[in-house]
Amino acid sequence: MALEQFSDVVQRCQGLPDDNYTSEDHDIFTIAGRSCIEEGNSVQILSIVLDEKNQDLVRCMGWNLLPPIIQVLLKKEDRNLPQCLAIFNHLLETCRPKELLIALLEQLEQDDPDTIADSLNLLSNPLQKVLLCLGSHKASSLGMTLSYMLDQVAKLPIPYTKEQEEDDVFSLCRCCTNLIVFVRPFVQEARQNLLDNEELGKSTDKMIGEQDRNKEDELRTELLKFCMKTLSHPMLEVELKDPDTLAVSPLRNFAVEILNTLSAIRESLPGLVYQPLLKKNHVPGFLEEEVRYPKESLASLAHMVFVHHLGADMFPSVFSPVFSLRCNMEHICLLLSRTEETRIKKGLELYEKSLVRVKDGSLSPDLLEIKTFLSVPQNLVKVMTLCPAHDLRSRGLKVLQISIDKFNTEAKYNFFQYMLKTSNHSGVEGYIIKNIKNQIDTALQPGNSNTWFEGVHLLPLLHKVLSLPDGPETDLLEYLDRILESLNLLRYLVIRDKVTENQTGIWTELYKIEDVFLKPLRVGLNMSRAHYKRELHNTMGTKKSKVKEESVISVSVGGEKLPNMSPDSQLQALHSALHTFDMIESVLVRVEELVEVKDNL
Repeated sequence: MALEQFSDVVQRCQGLPDDNYTSEDHDIFTIAGRSCIEEGNSVQILSIVLDEKNQDLVRCMGWNLLPPIIQVLLKKEDRNLPQCLAIFNHLLETCRPKELLIALLEQLEQDDPDTIADSLNLLSNPLQKVLLCLGSHKASSLGMTLSYMLDQVAKLPIPYTKEQEEDDVFSLCRCCTNLIVFVRPFVQEARQNLLDNEELGKSTDKMIGEQDRNKEDELRTELLKFCMKTLSHPMLEVELKDPDTLAVSPLRNFAVEILNTLSAIRESLPGLVYQPLLKKNHVPGFLEEEVRYPKESLASLAHMVFVHHLGADMFPSVFSPVFSLRCNMEHICLLLSRTEETRIKKGLELYEKSLVRVKDGSLSPDLLEIKTFLSVPQNLVKVMTLCPAHDLRSRGLKVLQISIDKFNTEAKYNFFQYMLKTSNHSGVEGYIIKNIKNQIDTALQPGNSNTWFEGVHLLPLLHKVLSLPDGPETDLLEYLDRILESLNLLRYLVIRDKVTENQTGIWTELYKIEDVFLKPLRVGLNMSRAHYKRELHNTMGTKKSKVKEESVISVSVGGEKLPNMSPDSQLQALHSALHTFDMIESVLVRVEELVEVKDNL
């Protein structure tokens, strides 16, 4: 039935001009033709499609037959595969490019990862041929096609291990390779346009030159959008493998091709990476700067260059490590502000690689007036304290120390003040105080005297460190790390700095420190221990009286209820708190003894 209908409409339309085909003719041709292919009548359809008398009809309506044909081609094992492939190739040669483009793009959209890779593999070459037939007006169609293709690639899982990339278990590598092959002739055309327009620029015919420059801008813009989008995804998600780890890496090759494409369309890699400091007042083209150069894509590019050294040969040696660090801080800030572990990891890697090129003790305090040099440490604190991945937290601490080492003494001093003011985390504050102690120790070494970690300048920093945030009512458990490091610093000072020398000024300020730190800490310690002992006593009594009735109990500490847990767990928590107070007191007692001895000298 379907074959008869299809034959009838073909015979009826033979010899008619395009504008005489009715909407009914279109519908019957489409529905009956698709049904024939689905029913296995591909031999008959092929005969009709190849008939010379039907070429005008095929040129006008043949593209409607593509959906079922492509489905057969994707299955690969259909008995009608040869006939369908012949129909497919003939339609590509005969039908109008714009209609073919729409039909092929519709069939490109898939949801299953295996089908996505197969359809992209099947259709990328036909799409390329169709676009090349559009001549100089292909730019917008190319942009639409690349957008469709990248949307499909975005649905594929990312291979993270060496084995996953080698085996291409998710087909992403195959798709990326297809993308590079697909885009190559358009990159070559854009490069040739640039060369031609250079010649046209020398011509006296300004009108022709202006028209060609517009075409160049359109094509370059679409290729730039493609590169920027791939830098964001999948490349920002991908963990590139070094040649030593994976000799042949399709994803690394893809990254290299993207950078080569940017160079081919005359987008300077240094200009892109250093965009934050080299912003242009006006960027010619159709896109605003923020859209033309997405920040996330530029951060991904910077990571490729400085961590994996891709395209590094294109960077002039004139750029100093400090200048590179300043530029990369924008990218690092963006990456570390995200919650995705892949982005955090790349932010840490880029920060570390940017820092190691800088000489220790060379960064001046002026840099701390730049916003990113303050916002990056804030983001780093969030990574160290909130990131679920232990390895990223540890690496964040390592990078923090590297960044501290790069500042000169004045910058270190200012940085420590800033971190103590803004970190709001006892562990981080404790780490900063430990660094302050190390800087004081360095300053007190013979021949190492400096004005920032001894004497008058040091005292404001010491007062900030040697204090309790909430006086005697400070939560000692919450501020444990800070308190212990502060006590250790004070113990070091009264041992290391002689009363007669008083290089740090500690002995002239000791009475103040006793009033605002040691005495309130002693009061707070006694109050906390008494409170927890009372809660321990009450909990033990509750356990004995209700052990047969309830499996969980509730305990209030500091006005807040501890989470419901078994009585034994509650007791363990209270014992642990009391042990912590004993640990604080042991250090406090030692400091009090040292102070008393020195006071009596």
